Amino acid sequence: MKTVLAIASFEKGQAFLRQCKAEGCRTLLLTSQSLENGDWPRECLDDIYFMPDVDKEWNLTDMIHAVSYLARTVKIDKIVPLDDFDVEKAALLREHLRLGGMGDTTARYFRDKLAMRAKARDGGLPIPRFVGVLNYDDIRAFMAEVPPPYVLKPRTQAGAIGIKKVESEAELWPLLEALGDRQSYYLLEEFLPGTIWHVDSIVDDKRVVWALVSRYARPPLEVSHEGRVFCTQNVPYGSVEEKALKKLNATVLKTLGLVRGVSHTEYIQSAADGRFYFLETSARVGGAHIAEMIEAASGLNLWAEWAKLEVRESYTPEPPYKRYAGLLVSLAKQEEPDLSGYDAPEIWWQLKKKHHAGVVLASESHARISELLTSYTERFYQDFFQRLPPKEKATD
Repeated sequence: MKTVLAIASFEKGQAFLRQCKAEGCRTLLLTSQSLENGDWPRECLDDIYFMPDVDKEWNLTDMIHAVSYLARTVKIDKIVPLDDFDVEKAALLREHLRLGGMGDTTARYFRDKLAMRAKARDGGLPIPRFVGVLNYDDIRAFMAEVPPPYVLKPRTQAGAIGIKKVESEAELWPLLEALGDRQSYYLLEEFLPGTIWHVDSIVDDKRVVWALVSRYARPPLEVSHEGRVFCTQNVPYGSVEEKALKKLNATVLKTLGLVRGVSHTEYIQSAADGRFYFLETSARVGGAHIAEMIEAASGLNLWAEWAKLEVRESYTPEPPYKRYAGLLVSLAKQEEPDLSGYDAPEIWWQLKKKHHAGVVLASESHARISELLTSYTERFYQDFFQRLPPKEKATD
């Protein structure tokens, strides 16, 4: 019997835990003390351990000591992170316990945007121009070559959290001054206007064995900073864009060194030249309920597929079906939003979360999904939409 230790500093990955138990594994969870009362599938867990946390941050030395103590009596076979913020924790533990899987160096390519950019550039991948916020002469040379606006990004936050758009060189220096000693944890990148796409993948033995291509209605940065309804849908199968992005995505994940797992990777199609550029990737299931949309489109639950991939001797995904799906999510001014008026037969899933409204739609027709997303987005703004300031760090 294999023993899997899952690490979750946020409440997610329940389907992964259930599938591990279904595969016959001894299934353990290490999570934050603040999530002790979370909706964990306790019937599928052989044990659950809690780390004291302050704002979701763990003391990593304490974590190593705790897991090493557990390893005295429990032979751990796999350590799997369930969130972006757990990738480095898992890599640190694997290195310390000398377990297989992604180690510190490769984990950097999937968490540290500066390492990710440098590796992609060295591999000849198309990426926006960038510079690390390290040497001021290098930053000045970058701005002399690359016209504004720019994007100032935290190297290890997730999604659009903490990102700032910078309109001029004069605007940058006060921002860096305010960061103080935190400056080196950022990079500066050229701002490319365009359409943002994402490819969600399953990788086995360094090969993408399945992928779904989707397009955001609005860039996540715009959704986060300007206040918008979040919307995405998968693109027509066999389209030129799907073929191009699947090809680029396979090259990206091979270049960055993902051996086995799942990935959510984002690309931008530049409005200036029409080319696709690699933006960022991850070694985890996509957030913001993208996993539910993927399941509606394909029948594949990426959390469950990830568990199978981790614990089986050989893995082949179930033959997916090819439907079209779309996702809408919005902050809601109501504590318990009433979605009863959203009753199209294409409704596949509804979000049940306080102060949030969300639906997944599924159909055999891409045009029908596009039509419903357009209509429902307008209604979401009228019925539910609420805008809050953008997050500076992850909170849930």
